[in-house]
Amino acid sequence: MTEHQTLLDAAIKAAQLGGEVLNRYLNEGVQMRDKSSAGGKTYDLVSDADLDSEKAIGEYLGNQFPNHELLGEEDLDGDVNADHLWVIDPLDGTNNYAHGIPHFAVSIAHYHCGKPTVGVIFNPARNDLFTAAENQGAYRNGQQVKVCDSDSLAQTLVGCGFYYDRGAMMRSTLNAVEEFFGHDIHGIRRFGTASLDLCQVGCGQFGAFFEYQLSPWDFAAGRLFVEEAGGRVTDGRGGPLPLEMSSVVASNGQLHEIAIDITARHHPSTKPSDS
Repeated sequence: MTEHQTLLDAAIKAAQLGGEVLNRYLNEGVQMRDKSSAGGKTYDLVSDADLDSEKAIGEYLGNQFPNHELLGEEDLDGDVNADHLWVIDPLDGTNNYAHGIPHFAVSIAHYHCGKPTVGVIFNPARNDLFTAAENQGAYRNGQQVKVCDSDSLAQTLVGCGFYYDRGAMMRSTLNAVEEFFGHDIHGIRRFGTASLDLCQVGCGQFGAFFEYQLSPWDFAAGRLFVEEAGGRVTDGRGGPLPLEMSSVVASNGQLHEIAIDITARHHPSTKPSDS
């Protein structure tokens, strides 16, 4: 068994363990709590499901790879400069989860010396598994997938996401959406789970996807999935995607320059506010 396969198998198992936790809480009832608030209005939620999912994933990967670092959304603060780093989102799409919408995921990626080697995104509500390994392609439930072959935005759907900020960043996103519509796209879709949005690019359902602020656990696995499906992923100005909070643009590759032209023009130049 190759090292990539060993890592991929472990990532799949860890994602399934996290997914079992999420399904159990969803079936038994889950209480959401405020993670952060702004101006008395809460947009960012967390629950015991998030925490217990991350704990299950962290314990499994920690036992399998005791010398690897673990970076997660909730309590795992591994060194991003480590040779071997797992980047974990125990529940992507928390607001969907809170409202009983079965469009959420566990996202797990392994990075070696700053480069993604394997990525797994798992929607436990639909038993939908997306996997990718470096130089080995992207797969949905075992079937290889590719990005769409459209060379015009007018032939595609475009996905987008909104950060919790309801001020300047929201307006930047809406301005970019308006310009995308000016290219006669088939439509805009906003599903609220960035890891799955990236999978939709990789599966050829979206020609492009953008969001102006995502954390590394939101995109670490999905980035590799898109790239292994033949697409391209950068930050919102077309630069290399860092393993830190960043804007993200993903596309089938052919549409990347025109997508970047739009997202860069409306890219927020200041920190998010709620004014």
